[in-house]
Amino acid sequence: MMERFEGYAFTALCSANFLISCLLFSKITREQRDPYMDEIFHVPQAQKYCDGKFSEWDPMITTLPGLYLVSVGVIKPLVWLAGWTGRVVCSTGMLRFVNLLFNCGNLYLLYLIICKLHLKDKTRAASRRVLSALCLSTFPVLYFFTFLYYTDAGSTFFALFTYLMSLYGSHKAAALLGCCAILFRQTNIIWVAYCAGTVVAQKLDDSWKTEQSKKKEEKWPSQVPFSLAGAGKVMRFLLEFATTTSNVKSVLLAAWPYAIVAVGFLAFIILNGGIVVGDRTSHEACLNFPQLFYFFSFTLLFSGPASFSYRRLLSFFHSLKKQPLTYLLLTAVSLFLVWKFTFVHKYLLADNRHYPFYVWRKVIQRHELVRFLLVPGYVFATWNFLESLKSKSLFWNLAFLACLTAATIPQKLLEFRYFILPYLLYRVHIPLPSVSRLLLELGLYTAVNIATLYIFINKTFHWPDSTDIQRFMW
Repeated sequence: MMERFEGYAFTALCSANFLISCLLFSKITREQRDPYMDEIFHVPQAQKYCDGKFSEWDPMITTLPGLYLVSVGVIKPLVWLAGWTGRVVCSTGMLRFVNLLFNCGNLYLLYLIICKLHLKDKTRAASRRVLSALCLSTFPVLYFFTFLYYTDAGSTFFALFTYLMSLYGSHKAAALLGCCAILFRQTNIIWVAYCAGTVVAQKLDDSWKTEQSKKKEEKWPSQVPFSLAGAGKVMRFLLEFATTTSNVKSVLLAAWPYAIVAVGFLAFIILNGGIVVGDRTSHEACLNFPQLFYFFSFTLLFSGPASFSYRRLLSFFHSLKKQPLTYLLLTAVSLFLVWKFTFVHKYLLADNRHYPFYVWRKVIQRHELVRFLLVPGYVFATWNFLESLKSKSLFWNLAFLACLTAATIPQKLLEFRYFILPYLLYRVHIPLPSVSRLLLELGLYTAVNIATLYIFINKTFHWPDSTDIQRFMW
């Protein structure tokens, strides 16, 4: 009975979410009929594919053609069934509508992932699972780009689908879906690697428990020690694991589909001469270590209702008092990284249509010392991030943090869209918040969505040298 009620509740919320999204979509499309921002590249390219011109490619586009292929695959059959003709077939509005479908898919996938990750709460947390999925599907940065023809909604859909299949142990299907995710955005290879990493982490966890049962006389901890004191035992364990044939064989048997994807992606990089297709001048990799700090701060802000509390703050101060030298060292390293490895992309300084422009200009660039004064906040945001994930094993944390580092640090441009997937993966893995906290989180997301969409629609402006209408956006 409870499961049936949960199913009805989730269906009702999905329907309400889709109806509201359709109304917002209609309003935005009426206000901004022509392609805007990156749509000026994506829409014409998709229309070429709709016309069957698959050999034509805009060199300014830097991602693979997954979005356009799926759009044609969705729109063409619908148009044929409806009997439509003319330019409406692949109009800007029709192409944008594909992302609205992806939004529905993301809501369903997030719900399934949350159910799979929180099996222990199955009998008492139906409302929390449903609310968590709804909250994350309306995550402001992702939700905003649902209404424009960008790659984010589809990229997130296939990356989440990949992870869901890996959670169910369907690694061949996960690897195939991972290829689809890479066709939307090449950096999704990192999240395919993450899926492989979770497989390895699970094997390590199982092996650790076996070792713990064998070596009770040595007082091995039941959980992997998430501390410096346990580093020696962990390193010894990893060495033994890597030199045991049966362990290596079990990992390879489970993770080989991901290895094939990795080999194929490496071949693509060699043949393409790099990870970026098209224009590479604005997508040069660098060691922008502060990107991690920006992400942790971003995460603290948007997950605050779910992860932050007065008790958590007291716990941080207790940890600070207990390990002052550790935090002093972390602060010193962070100050050094901010000093020597802060990079600023030309787009961040030049394009005043994006919110990061104002974050950088009004906060970080306000004074040359501000970026250093923010370091204590970065340290707390990092601690809160790790504290929220302490229920996960050390091996899982290492896999996730390695992929998070690979996804953020090489990016020179501060772009909140790059934070969508790591944020969602972080959020689904923390313990399920209470209903009151989830309602507070939903209220925060709703308020931000209303504000950003209102500003996008109503607060237009013009550049001095152009008659085109400009709009503010993420």
